[in-house]
Amino acid sequence: MNSKILLIDDEISVCRFLRFSLESHGYLVEEAHNGNEGLQKIVEWKPDLVLLDFGLPDILGIEVLKKMREWNKTPVIFLTVRDSDEDKVAALDGGADDYLTKPFSVLELLARVRVALRHAQIEDSIPIFRTGLLEMDRAAHSVKVGNQEVKLTATEYALLCLLAKHAGKMVPHRIILKEVWGPNMVEHNHYLRVYFGQIRKKLDHGFPGSGDLIENEAGLGYRLRIE
Repeated sequence: MNSKILLIDDEISVCRFLRFSLESHGYLVEEAHNGNEGLQKIVEWKPDLVLLDFGLPDILGIEVLKKMREWNKTPVIFLTVRDSDEDKVAALDGGADDYLTKPFSVLELLARVRVALRHAQIEDSIPIFRTGLLEMDRAAHSVKVGNQEVKLTATEYALLCLLAKHAGKMVPHRIILKEVWGPNMVEHNHYLRVYFGQIRKKLDHGFPGSGDLIENEAGLGYRLRIE
């Protein structure tokens, strides 16, 4: 499957140039021309990589990155005219995977894209996730607490996998609902209370207290605690 790349840049001419360059090398490309539109498309389109401009008309690219990193690990490459060390450090410390200063060559951009995608694939290929006594084998679709297998429904397993994917970070209610049930279900927060309650009980049955690994931040979302 061709990798999906989201361009978040308010310069239409730059987007056209990047779209042509990337599509001619087999990538699927979508555009957003401000930060909030970009965040929405990250949720709905689920890109494999984001190319993000630093200066956007509504919010700075670094703020887009901070909001995104609260729940999403998709690789991000900054594309910007800013070349100060302070800006580069801020972007990389904020969770960016790479930083390219405009103008840059298409060949260099393509090389950076390949590296970022490759690193993401390596990370996603690691099948075992552990925290506390909880162990998830994503290749075998199994969940254990200690050495005891925990039987989850398909929906419960999808919810736990989503939290594991963003372990240590709070995942907002709307993101969980969109990922698991689709965009038409984002107001049904009561689903989450019911399902996460069931998951906690099953984890506790495997070993008392293991259900506490799933933390609820009232009114915000859920987090799988890293131990």
